[in-house]
Amino acid sequence: MALFLVLLLGLISIVTTLLMVLFSGKMIPYTDANGQVLPGSLSEKSWITINGVEMGMIIKSRDIRKPVLLFIHGGPGMPEYWLNESYPAHLDELYTVVWWDQRGAGLSYRPGIPPETMTTAQLVADTIAVTQYLRQRFRQEKIYLMAHSFGTYLGIQVAAQAPELYHAYIGVAQSVNLMLSEELAYDFMLNYYAADKKNREQLQKAPYGTAAYERIRDQVMHEAGIGTTHKMYSVFTGIFLAVMKHREYMLKEKFQLWQGKAFSQNTTLNAEFRQANLSDLITRLEIPVIFFSGAYDYTVNHHLSEIYLEEIQAPEKYFYLFEDSAHSPIFEEPQAVLKILGDLHI
Repeated sequence: MALFLVLLLGLISIVTTLLMVLFSGKMIPYTDANGQVLPGSLSEKSWITINGVEMGMIIKSRDIRKPVLLFIHGGPGMPEYWLNESYPAHLDELYTVVWWDQRGAGLSYRPGIPPETMTTAQLVADTIAVTQYLRQRFRQEKIYLMAHSFGTYLGIQVAAQAPELYHAYIGVAQSVNLMLSEELAYDFMLNYYAADKKNREQLQKAPYGTAAYERIRDQVMHEAGIGTTHKMYSVFTGIFLAVMKHREYMLKEKFQLWQGKAFSQNTTLNAEFRQANLSDLITRLEIPVIFFSGAYDYTVNHHLSEIYLEEIQAPEKYFYLFEDSAHSPIFEEPQAVLKILGDLHI
């Protein structure tokens, strides 16, 4: 009995330690070879009030003198800092990176947020307000704006509305016309699964545009290599477990991420995004524009992104297609991305 109690206490101690590590939520600092925090570095989780709502952000910088880059995540309502652990983008080699969680998402989710404030116009205004905060805090006249997936729907409108605040706009998996993109993805999967009776029958019984399709969409896209990343074949292990294992989120914050995603996707914002065609909204930008797309990206069709960039009038514009990437080239081929950004000098 004594041995059993010793083993049980040992197991409890191990589990408790593991839970403390997994759910502490403490930010991991940048350190040198001796374990000392790098002078001038920053690894911070913080909250500020933006347009009446408390919003959270994670700021990572090896040197706070570097240019600030504001990252506008996808969704609606799906922050992406967690993805940076499994697929390091290394953006902090060039920038002070601000992983801001949008109104109603992740660290910025609160049960009392009025659903009627979840609109495109409001989130564009929020982005500009966050930009103003960062300009003042880091004493930089302009910052860089990078957006991904749904975030590009907001980001390009922000860049058009307030170009004086930004050095350049970087659209990763630039959205254009979501409805057309989704139809093209469905057609692609019907062909891809031609020899896979189970998945093909699933798709045929759940055509694009139905609730049944929405329930299977993410999984069949990932299995086909056209989801979040080209080699992320499981939504459960690639997304859910990755979030839940992340060391810099408290357990409460991990649940907030899923709550915020559900909340955001049941608002006017999501409806506006799904119905929009950016070709009809934004055709001119006053700052340099860079689009990064993955060759395997059918979540946001890369052909539509490239055609859209051709239509945009801008002082400089660049399109890059990454042959080994799906929806997230900055996470899938980070060194190639960094080289491009470093060489552009914009």
